[in-house]
Amino acid sequence: MSRVVNGVRNVDPEIQDVVRRAIRTTGYSPNGAARSLVTRRAQTVALLISGAGDGFAARVFTDPFFGRIVSGAMTYLRGHAMHPVLMFAETVAAREQVVGYLRQGSADGALVVSIQADDPLPRMLLDARVPVVLFARPSQPLPVSYVDMDHYAGGRLAAEHLLARGCRYPATISAPGDLPAGRDRLAGFRDALQRAGRGPAPVVEGEFTLDSGAAAMMRLAEDHPEVDGVFAANDLMAQGACQIVREQGRRVPDDVAVVGFDDSTVAITCRPPLTTVRQPVEKMAAAMAELLAGQLQGSVSSPTHTLFDPELIVRDSA
Repeated sequence: MSRVVNGVRNVDPEIQDVVRRAIRTTGYSPNGAARSLVTRRAQTVALLISGAGDGFAARVFTDPFFGRIVSGAMTYLRGHAMHPVLMFAETVAAREQVVGYLRQGSADGALVVSIQADDPLPRMLLDARVPVVLFARPSQPLPVSYVDMDHYAGGRLAAEHLLARGCRYPATISAPGDLPAGRDRLAGFRDALQRAGRGPAPVVEGEFTLDSGAAAMMRLAEDHPEVDGVFAANDLMAQGACQIVREQGRRVPDDVAVVGFDDSTVAITCRPPLTTVRQPVEKMAAAMAELLAGQLQGSVSSPTHTLFDPELIVRDSA
């Protein structure tokens, strides 16, 4: 019976039919605890959101980016009889607790989303021999699998679109400079402008939040009133920029064109709807979960890196 339940293929078809009819008649279901004792698998995966600073938890629950990661990972895991456990690691004590939880086998592995460049958690998990996959390339080289996007190409797409619209004085609200994705988006934006014969664009660094985007736009308006196009490194900051442009009596996109990044729900609800660089977050998260499943099943034995391409989505803001 166990061979039929577990999907072993070399079982006589007639025997399979008899067993399956018996299962339907009796309402039998496998004992998960007993199975875990045999397989030494918990059928559970930790989805770790790692970061630090004031308002960490509030940012996670209000930024649609993280919800899209959870959705994409859960879709894959549920389809493969694995269950996610959402955990946070925002302090030294929390990181140690998470590593201890995983080391004792309470989950089979970890999907890690980090929002700080010098996050020690990935190294701690590797040292504890926990199967792990990261969302985004780590700041420091590590022998670890990850999924990411070509952020350089995303920044280039934004610059090329602003130039094609006729913007003469583009600027950018960049991501925190210590994050690889932020550096790559900025480099792609700058290099595209340089290839077009434009001088250095004004840059104000944001924090991926609406308020930081608004503050950055205010600074750009004060220091560089000639700016007529803005690339913000995520949609929340682009939304903040749009708000300030309107409050100052100017129009988006007629006076200042605005391009965001991510293509999150913010891009649709923003007024006007955002032109943005789409990051396929759900697909990336599903790929992250698939890589981890491969590690657990033994089909992925060395660090694997999966890179996705960006896409420009044109709406009304630029």
